[in-house]
Amino acid sequence: MKSAPDHAEAAGRLRQSHEPPAVVAQRGWRYHHLGIPTKVPRDNEIYLERYGLYVSGFPTSPYGIEWMRFEESSPLHPLIKSLPHVAFEVDDLDAALVGQEVISPPGSPSDGVRAAMIVVDGAPVELIWFRKQGS
Repeated sequence: MKSAPDHAEAAGRLRQSHEPPAVVAQRGWRYHHLGIPTKVPRDNEIYLERYGLYVSGFPTSPYGIEWMRFEESSPLHPLIKSLPHVAFEVDDLDAALVGQEVISPPGSPSDGVRAAMIVVDGAPVELIWFRKQGS
């Protein structure tokens, strides 16, 4: 699946520098974190065995920076392991994936969380859904 053009592009005009991206302005996606691949072990890493991945930094970063260190055997897509990605929180993960090029299908990295990765213009983008408390 290929990603759909954003609304401004489809309307024949380019987004102005003061305007937020279409996924924020029209779809209501919210910035969550920036994931950065690294080969350097960091303090307080959490190991996600299913993904062959160590993550760190997010709980203490005021900017939402998350460091990701991969094992050689990690099954994740090469783009995820080699390029930084931006992650957005979405209200409906399945709806957000419609028309997108999915490189990592929806999965649950932790309780109450569903996430998937898409590729947009050669860059990985993570979409995350969180179960709301009381749901």
